Amino acid sequence: MPLDLSMFDGHAVNRQATERRASTLGGRRSVKKAHQAAWLVNAIRLVDLTTLSGDDTAGKVRRLCAKARRPLAAHIVEGLGIADLGLTVGAVCVYPTMVPHAVEALDGSGIPVASVATGFPAGLMPLDLRLREIEWAVARGAHEIDIVITREHVLRQDWRALHDEVRQMREACGEAHMKAILATGDLQTLRNVYSASMVAMQAGADFIKTSTGKEGVNATLPVSLVMIRALRDYGLVTGHRIGFKPAGGMKQAKEALAWQVMMREELGRPWLEPDLFRFGASSMLGDIERQLEHHVTGRYAASHRHAAS
Repeated sequence: MPLDLSMFDGHAVNRQATERRASTLGGRRSVKKAHQAAWLVNAIRLVDLTTLSGDDTAGKVRRLCAKARRPLAAHIVEGLGIADLGLTVGAVCVYPTMVPHAVEALDGSGIPVASVATGFPAGLMPLDLRLREIEWAVARGAHEIDIVITREHVLRQDWRALHDEVRQMREACGEAHMKAILATGDLQTLRNVYSASMVAMQAGADFIKTSTGKEGVNATLPVSLVMIRALRDYGLVTGHRIGFKPAGGMKQAKEALAWQVMMREELGRPWLEPDLFRFGASSMLGDIERQLEHHVTGRYAASHRHAAS
């Protein structure tokens, strides 16, 4: 849709109230035993299993894809009684040059391949090169593209430049879904986070995403709450549902519970499905598997027994 400043211009965010609301999420809703296991199984469906390291290789990506196909050990699946569920992660996320390896390894699985693009993580490349990188990844089979915005546009509050940039990226994605990474740790204020979320959605983002995972501060509950309220406000005005993806720094199963509780309370049950909610994580999957093994066996396994890849 065209840029509409009236949807966010002058919108105030009360930081203290935001932080207070976020701090209650872990304690107000407690899920135990079989209910906790069910929430953790659902969290696996929402994971974008990710490797974005300088030492990524074809072999490393193939191992990650094997884990994506079978995220839980066979004895845990049997113990939970979910063999018929066909449980997999939500997607596998890699660098553009790793896309062909991931596509080959996931062939026939139904698991989408996501690729970061647009000069990830800083995004400080000429726009035409960033658009070509999107097109390159899509041409090689990427089903989803995680783009990064130019933070300077937000810091200068040049919303028209941000809208134009994201719109062109959306067009370059073609049929692929686009997740707009806002790099919230670089945006300085919660008001900027709200405004950038609104502009990205107006420009055509299918998802808005907190972080690259490379910033000093990544996904936090207060920042995520602001983005979720923007999602809700946008939906009320337009009637469109936009997805949300927190990413960066999430390592423990209890974090997966807290984020799902927030999504359920703020947006409702539809946002506990992978078409509207994803976690950008890799090591968190290992801890989820460890907690589920404890639920099945009554014992905690060593963490190295549940490596992500």
